[in-house]
Amino acid sequence: MTTTTPVHKYSIAVVYDIGGRGDLSFNDMAYLGAMRAKQELGVDVTEVQSVTEQDYLPNLRTLASSGKYVVIIAVGFLMASAVDTVAKEYPNQLFAIIDAQVNEPNVLSVLFKEHEGSALVGALAGMVAHYYNCTAVGVVLGMEIPVLYKFEAGYYWGIRYGEQIYAQHTGQSVAPLKIFYTYTGSFNDVGKGRTATEAQLAQGACVVYNVAGATGLGIIQAVQAAGQSAGKQFGPPFAIGVDSDQDWIAPGFVIASMEKRVDVGVFEAVKRAIDYKEGRVAQFGGVLELGLSVGGVNISSVDDLQTFLQIAAQAGKQVNATEIIQKVQAMRSQIPSWIWDAVGNLRSQLINNPSGVKAGNLTFADIENMVPFDASKIAQVRQALNVG
Repeated sequence: MTTTTPVHKYSIAVVYDIGGRGDLSFNDMAYLGAMRAKQELGVDVTEVQSVTEQDYLPNLRTLASSGKYVVIIAVGFLMASAVDTVAKEYPNQLFAIIDAQVNEPNVLSVLFKEHEGSALVGALAGMVAHYYNCTAVGVVLGMEIPVLYKFEAGYYWGIRYGEQIYAQHTGQSVAPLKIFYTYTGSFNDVGKGRTATEAQLAQGACVVYNVAGATGLGIIQAVQAAGQSAGKQFGPPFAIGVDSDQDWIAPGFVIASMEKRVDVGVFEAVKRAIDYKEGRVAQFGGVLELGLSVGGVNISSVDDLQTFLQIAAQAGKQVNATEIIQKVQAMRSQIPSWIWDAVGNLRSQLINNPSGVKAGNLTFADIENMVPFDASKIAQVRQALNVG
């Protein structure tokens, strides 16, 4: 009796940006989506790492010229120009790009409503900061690109919304928190993330949001070090994780994460490419935008922590899942349940009636109406919400 290895009907290629696998964030989430496509859709997966930005064009051209792949997925905004160029050169090759819009018929642009998820963690930050009598919160970011303005805007709006809810619930008059923001100019420099965070902590920030990819690992390191040096097992200070559920990295000091489900985007891009090739959909290209209503963004929960611990294991990290989950649960139990309930209520409102929920002079619909953001729009949001 002989056995044969099943032949995959389709192959896909995933091109990571310079942050790379092991960032425990954006690129690792893309990998998770590719592995789901392998398991559920039966595709073969080729992974390509970009060492520098100069690698984008040759990597994409090499893959496209082979003619092997049903879709080539470029992970990250920084590859937009390269995808646009190569998509024109190979009009019969399907491409998908995560976090950017490329207007070619053979390109699916996968975007996320980061402002929605960021509003949730912002509201949490605002309420928690006042609960612990802090005076400031912060955010440390990577490169100054339009997609990060969406994180900023939602986070700032959420902070001010959270302050309102805290005042209403407690009956206390609260002074507006100072909000610090720092662009490090990098998505893969842990040292810059740590230095920027240490500066914000020194100015009184007790919650710092990671919007910096692998650079953000330095944010979490700085927060954990500050807490432990004060003899604490739990924050404050707290970090807020990004993209994947990063609560496990420094359990007790990462209060929650804004999950940007890049894995969902990658999987849906592969599924659409196959559906297009097999005639189930008439068009491949266009924009696929994923928000709260479809699980494209969310705030992390203890329930889904186990899933994201797999990312740590795949990255070669040694983790004690039981111990981590217990510590995260214990940390969260220190925060009044009404604060978590308020975040959940905000989530429902953002899905069902964004024009009916207001922070300061801005409804959340005002934020949504500014998308796509540019430098002038984010400057307006900073001014309206008294940031910086």
